[in-house]
Amino acid sequence: MSDHLKRLNAPDSWHISKKTTKFVTKTSAGPHNANAMPVAVWLRDRMGFARNMKEVKQILSQKDVIINGRPCRDPKMGIGIFDIIAMPKIQKYYRIQRDEHGRHASVEISPDEAKVRLSKIKNKTIISGGRVQLNLRFGTNLIADNTYKPEDTIVLSLEPESRFKIIDHFPFAKGNVAMVIGGRHSGKVARVVDIVKTTGSAPNKVVLEDLETKTSFDTISPYIYMIGREKPAITNRGDNL
Repeated sequence: MSDHLKRLNAPDSWHISKKTTKFVTKTSAGPHNANAMPVAVWLRDRMGFARNMKEVKQILSQKDVIINGRPCRDPKMGIGIFDIIAMPKIQKYYRIQRDEHGRHASVEISPDEAKVRLSKIKNKTIISGGRVQLNLRFGTNLIADNTYKPEDTIVLSLEPESRFKIIDHFPFAKGNVAMVIGGRHSGKVARVVDIVKTTGSAPNKVVLEDLETKTSFDTISPYIYMIGREKPAITNRGDNL
């Protein structure tokens, strides 16, 4: 299987130039979906921390890029929504979010903000011994109690001694705050006003009120990512891309 794909076929969410070279690094199998951006593309094409693949590999070999609390060594590893990228040697920390066009946006955050990661619960299953397993949107599975439900967001510690320990919880419920991560309202932060259950396989509709404009709009539940209760627990200071 090829390690590259044509730039013209790269997902729009990467937001990279289509005409500089013919090929670009292909994402390896792993967390997130097919739109996940390879670390090499993020370092070189989006952020300018490297000029070529040789420099990318050198940066990664020195363990200078830490993703979700672990050093990244694979230039093809995919990064996606709400991943935390830390570069402690140069004091740079980022959270991957979505902008109004549905593209990956790198929001610069503080070192303290980089100690936690929000993760949406995709579903949960009962495993051996009657234990509850949470299957998270970015590919990780955790053992937890039955407090949490699909569509909720949990806050995970990224500290080495307590990595992926649940330290907070934002339920998918009316009155709580969400970020929209897809569709024509992508990037908006809004309060959930109503959750309209649908029959069959169609996703539920969610009615929201924009926190800035106070206007109402609706979207579907897969585009909803809970980020707080009364107020957003994360900043949304725009992106550096």
